[in-house]
Amino acid sequence: MLASLFGTGSFRVFLKAKNLLQVAIKKSSHIQNSAVANKSGTMAEVKKEMLKRFGLQPGYIREPKSREKLLEFQPKMEDLPARSMQDSFTYAIIPLSTDPVLQDMYINFMGFVRLGRLLEDMDFFAAWCCHQHLKLPNLPEGVPLPYSIVTILVDRIDFTNVQASGTQDIRLSGHVSWVGTSSMEVVVWLEQMVDEEYQKLTRALFLMGARNATNTGAAPVNPIQPANEEEQVILAGGADRKKQRQVLSAQSVFKVEPNAQEESLMYDLYKRTTPRHTLELNKRILPPNCRWMEDSFQMSTILSFPEHRNNHNRVFGGFLMRSALEISWTAAFLFCKSRPKLKHISDVSFVKPISVDSFIRMTAYVVYTKLNCIQIMTVADVLDAHTGNQVTTNVFNYTFSAPDTVSEVLPRSYNETMWYIHGRRKFKASRDLNS
Repeated sequence: MLASLFGTGSFRVFLKAKNLLQVAIKKSSHIQNSAVANKSGTMAEVKKEMLKRFGLQPGYIREPKSREKLLEFQPKMEDLPARSMQDSFTYAIIPLSTDPVLQDMYINFMGFVRLGRLLEDMDFFAAWCCHQHLKLPNLPEGVPLPYSIVTILVDRIDFTNVQASGTQDIRLSGHVSWVGTSSMEVVVWLEQMVDEEYQKLTRALFLMGARNATNTGAAPVNPIQPANEEEQVILAGGADRKKQRQVLSAQSVFKVEPNAQEESLMYDLYKRTTPRHTLELNKRILPPNCRWMEDSFQMSTILSFPEHRNNHNRVFGGFLMRSALEISWTAAFLFCKSRPKLKHISDVSFVKPISVDSFIRMTAYVVYTKLNCIQIMTVADVLDAHTGNQVTTNVFNYTFSAPDTVSEVLPRSYNETMWYIHGRRKFKASRDLNS
């Protein structure tokens, strides 16, 4: 049970966060229905407008224009007026029904939309919602926005059973749902027209960071003043989700030792994979219908290019999310030997920015399986081609479902056992939140 997983006190916090999150999801859709949305046009127009606001031009420049002079225009917290969630609520369209070139970019061979492409757009759109929230009354007309907006993490993304067509328009909508002193939580929906009615494809929570014009320090953001009771509930949920993230981070298996139940599980794994009635202590056996974790991974090394950069001349977080999802889906497909369905994404962390001339190694590990579900942990490492050093910059966690029951994956080393425990936690948490 999750109570034994987190501890009694932490479990109470988890349940409270879960309940508030579920309420916030329902209430946030009220904003979508009751507020007058700010139509932002197509996603291509959104990207063009964001460049304009940052004072940037299309095209690659090896030495980007310095933004240091914009530091003098960074506001103080007391200069920023409060904003409601309705102020940042906006929507944009991916016009797949009328743009054949765009269709080629988004469609897979079965005629559905590539989810990785949608993740790219959602990341970009979350930043756009932050632009809608920010209001600087003292910024002179014509001066670019003295901010940099970066993705800190993706809290969770849940997928419905609606399969997105590659030839029908998709609508993104969202708003800022919570703010700290320099961070903004953004909720984003994806919908597609099905039988003359928009059907929800997915919903995501992004945590975005406001940085100064040169991306060298934090920048203040407008506080939120809820416009109604619904917004008050959503704001409370955002604050509670922040506390829950802190609890889960502090209790990560990579930081503290496993709990008593998990230690018992580890011993059971050892007994199941060690021969009985033998003194060959170094020998391991694989039980029936099981696979070793060390044989259940896929790896790809990516050379990033300027087309993958964001507005701050670093590798775009959405590109990393797309690349990680595609290799994770491949790993799940090859593991279960049938087309898996993406059910949940959790805790996508962006630890360090990546230069656009980097080599990026993506490794997708099958770390836990249960019945027809597959838990994937994908790690992004930046490789230094000259020294051979590598630094982990991102970790992604995915839950897939297969048409049939899959083989059980088992660890051999202690390191893999920690991955197994980590994957088990992520799987149980995603199942509990969706129950």
